[in-house]
Amino acid sequence: MPAFRYEAVDTVGATRKGVVNADSARAARVDLRAQGLVPLAVDAITTQVDDAGATRRRGFGDRLSTNELALFTRQLASLLEASLPLEQAFSALLEQAEKPYLRDLVASIRSEVMGGSSLSDALGRHPRDFADIYRALVASGEQIGQLSRVLSRLADYIERRNALVQKVKLAFTYPAIVTVVAFAIVIFLLTYVVPQIVSVFANTKQKLPFLTVMMLAISDFVRNYGWIVALAVVAFFLAWRSALKNPDVKMRWHRWLLTAPLYGKFERSLNTARFASTLAITTGSGVPILRALQTSRDTLNNVAMREQVEDATASVREGVGLARALSAHKHFPPMLIHMIRAGEVTGELPAMLERASNAQEADLERRALTIAGLLEPVLILAMGVVVLLIVLAVLMPIIEINQLVR
Repeated sequence: MPAFRYEAVDTVGATRKGVVNADSARAARVDLRAQGLVPLAVDAITTQVDDAGATRRRGFGDRLSTNELALFTRQLASLLEASLPLEQAFSALLEQAEKPYLRDLVASIRSEVMGGSSLSDALGRHPRDFADIYRALVASGEQIGQLSRVLSRLADYIERRNALVQKVKLAFTYPAIVTVVAFAIVIFLLTYVVPQIVSVFANTKQKLPFLTVMMLAISDFVRNYGWIVALAVVAFFLAWRSALKNPDVKMRWHRWLLTAPLYGKFERSLNTARFASTLAITTGSGVPILRALQTSRDTLNNVAMREQVEDATASVREGVGLARALSAHKHFPPMLIHMIRAGEVTGELPAMLERASNAQEADLERRALTIAGLLEPVLILAMGVVVLLIVLAVLMPIIEINQLVR
């Protein structure tokens, strides 16, 4: 049954907004009048895919954030664990939804469920908000009759992933701020302070020190051609992004990232943690191993590691153990391989994958803090050296004038 967003006036003249389910807009207006409301506007809430299966484009920013997705999943799991029917659970979610987009999304899913669709099929109508892994786990929970338990584990997974991303972002926030401030200070000194002060000595016909002459040349270049440099940087960035659309270029770049000094281990830890955590929750929720590997592969950002998972999946399909299939590729850490092998032997693969995921997340956090800790003093030192050179370039002519006066 379709859902309609309405705006109406009640008997006391107050404006009310909400969502109503009806067969048509006309039927929705009839229902509203039966409730004592005078409808002002009734608009159908459409899904994100049309009848042909193509994704519809919505307005900018119309998408659930990762935090909203985690909260939605946690609330739905809690309501289902309280033995509420699925329809009533979505009615409760609809009543407490604050954002218009979230309210429309919940209403659309609720109308699909009331129309006889499964929850996974209803979520499939909104591919921008619910990824393949999300829908696959929901479908698995429906098949085994443990939807609330699967949703609870899924909420744990999303919350843990969000916490990891937040820690990594916080680790690099301070170096990023220092870099921006350093560039701003240096550009201000070169474009305003240096010319204003040093121009005083230009009229004295005094021979300026080499450092001062060099700094004046840099200042002139920044003032006259700085905008060209900025445009060149932007053009290079756009050209590089365009080049990465080429599969061969992107593959070579991602392979280099895995072996890059200092950053390579961070890249491997990031993708390994994501792979292990996804594989843990999918296998633990009853998803077949081949489907779980395919879903886990899609969560990897590095296409080189994604290709290795594809090769491992082909080997598993032929009867090779997962640990042996992954050990043929050098970018997966030995600890993950050993944990998977132990899980295969003991029959506790999801639990071992969970432990491996936690270990990789801890290693990723440690590496992020290490890289950020190294960047902070390097950036501060570099900024100090540049500012010192600028100050010396300004002070050296003053010192020479004082010596001549004496």
